[in-house]
Amino acid sequence: MLGKGVVRRGRRTKGPKPSFVSYEIHTNEKEVTEKEVTLHLLPGEQLLCEASTVLKYVQEDSCQHGVYGRLVCTDFKIAFLGDDESALDNDETQFKNKVVGENDITLHCVDQIYGVFDEKKKTLFGQLKKYPEKLIIHCKDLRVFQFCLRYTKEEEVKRIVSGIIHHTQAPKLLKRLFLFSYATAAQNNTVTDPKNHTIMFDTLKDWCWELERTKGNMKYKAVSVNEGYKVCERLPAYFVVPTPLPEENVHRFQGHGIPIWCWSCHNGSALLKMSALPKEQDDGILQIQKSFLDGVYKTIHRPPYEIVKTEDLSSNFLSLQEIQTAYSKFKQLFLIDNSTEFWDTDIKWFSLLESSSWLDIIRRCLKKAIEITECMEAQNMNVLLLEENASDLCCLISSLVQLMMDPHCRTRIGFQSLIQKEWVMGGHCFLDRCNHLRQNDKEEVPVFLLFLDCVWQLVHQHPPAFEFTETYLTVLSDSLYIPIFSTFFFNSPHQKDTNMHQRQLSLPLTQSKSSPKRGFFREETDHLIKNLLGKRISKLINSSDELQDNFREFYDSWHSKPTDYHGLLLPHIEGPEIKVWAQRYLRWIPEAQILGGSRVATMSKLLEMIEEVQSLQEKIDERHHSQQAPQAEAPCLLRNSARLSSLFPFALLQRHSSKPVLPTSGWKALGDEDDLAKREDEFVDLGDV
Repeated sequence: MLGKGVVRRGRRTKGPKPSFVSYEIHTNEKEVTEKEVTLHLLPGEQLLCEASTVLKYVQEDSCQHGVYGRLVCTDFKIAFLGDDESALDNDETQFKNKVVGENDITLHCVDQIYGVFDEKKKTLFGQLKKYPEKLIIHCKDLRVFQFCLRYTKEEEVKRIVSGIIHHTQAPKLLKRLFLFSYATAAQNNTVTDPKNHTIMFDTLKDWCWELERTKGNMKYKAVSVNEGYKVCERLPAYFVVPTPLPEENVHRFQGHGIPIWCWSCHNGSALLKMSALPKEQDDGILQIQKSFLDGVYKTIHRPPYEIVKTEDLSSNFLSLQEIQTAYSKFKQLFLIDNSTEFWDTDIKWFSLLESSSWLDIIRRCLKKAIEITECMEAQNMNVLLLEENASDLCCLISSLVQLMMDPHCRTRIGFQSLIQKEWVMGGHCFLDRCNHLRQNDKEEVPVFLLFLDCVWQLVHQHPPAFEFTETYLTVLSDSLYIPIFSTFFFNSPHQKDTNMHQRQLSLPLTQSKSSPKRGFFREETDHLIKNLLGKRISKLINSSDELQDNFREFYDSWHSKPTDYHGLLLPHIEGPEIKVWAQRYLRWIPEAQILGGSRVATMSKLLEMIEEVQSLQEKIDERHHSQQAPQAEAPCLLRNSARLSSLFPFALLQRHSSKPVLPTSGWKALGDEDDLAKREDEFVDLGDV
């Protein structure tokens, strides 16, 4: 479990700390102090600009309330330092992130910046001729910050607004990311735990261990042909291929068209992935490519003992454009500026949710993973995932399949190792997909967030099957935008290793060849793999009717039996079963919280009742055994927990709407409404959640 903040475990590595490495976050000894309000800087962090007498709105409604303080911008974050810190942080027991505070926004977490001019809200970008009286910042973690600049000096307004726009919206160079500054300044603070670490898959030994664990070492072999990235910069230095495949084939087309092993099932079937060969117009080269693919195909399809089914994810499944469009609509439902806006959208909220298609995309991903699971589990078939670069949907689907079929992946360490294997070493372009460099020709495509949302559906439906909770997933999603963890800030292992090495040698940085200069969405790629695979593999694609029949029988059969949480795990995918990940998407909206709601609050109430019963039992025992020394009273673990929220542990009840959020009759069992407001919050440590 993560604990209170962003904490990871793993072996020591060079360069920026991977997000799966547990270490201490040290603040720089340098501190900026004014009026007893202190700005704590991380190692390597520098103050860029600031403005005083800024009003941060705590409530934006018919009557506006806020706290005065300083708004500062560093090369790591935007931070608000209130003159009265107690007004901003009056709950000492709420969730705390060890890296960023409640009023901190990392520069990479800024989504959109708006200015209010004469009561009109406008998007801010580039050089401004006129500066706003109010600044509104929408964050990628769906927080909304509002700052009033009416009482700030004009020069300070220009400086802070221009600085924030420039450092969050302007295109960046890779070498200018804060993680490089942090890695240089924060050294020798890694804490390792050799008995409990994440497998990083950066050595041949790690891949051999995974092969042995999954019993795949009889048919597949780990190879070091790409050591030093001398064959392909897109692939990791070490990976696994079918044993009959000659290693010289990997050199043939720079790693393209090679079936790469992902995972082996207990019955011997395997999950593989393959990227497309380069598109060629020359007939002679096309014939060579076809012959090459036929030879590769024979290494994984050897009937009757081994049969392979192909899944062409580039043409028969989701597109990146669909994911990007759906999430752009979906996130607008949660970026709420004020209570009035919340209630204005309430009546049409479900229709807007449906029109975004985000939940439908989640359903399609889970359904595709179940179909592949059925092929491997029930039909003992190898499954080959096909995609242009095998680094987006291949990562998503292969990870979901393993999560459903392999209970090891549902442990904390197993899940972290799964992400390291399939996403980091699998070459998912985190840098491009998250658009960390703010390239104008790219838009954020949240493929990894889509994966975490799919995982949350499984965790929500089958919590006993997982060693981690939804809070772990929520904090992990936040780590995408914290430029301390190198895990989510590179496009490939080669790009990370090359840039870190060059950084240490003070040589000019170069972009990896695997970083596409064009946009994400290329129409001509939809049919690329299909045209190159030839008739032989296309015959292996089952008819849709047969597939649907097999899927439905497998799906219904599994759900008709008692769930074995240490075995195969399938989600429910019917309409109402796919839900909104409330903790992540609704956590900053007070109107969406239910006081005294959620499983944590229910468990808290049960513990209080148990303690009360124990206390009464002890008093009864004392009366019957008056000579016996009185026993010590059992400590109350979660006393006064009625204000636990349905969005625990992220409940921030700062905005109190004049309109009723929920009928208070449901709270009577927990106490009077006025009583609830007076009680102190006492949250358990996240490690116990």
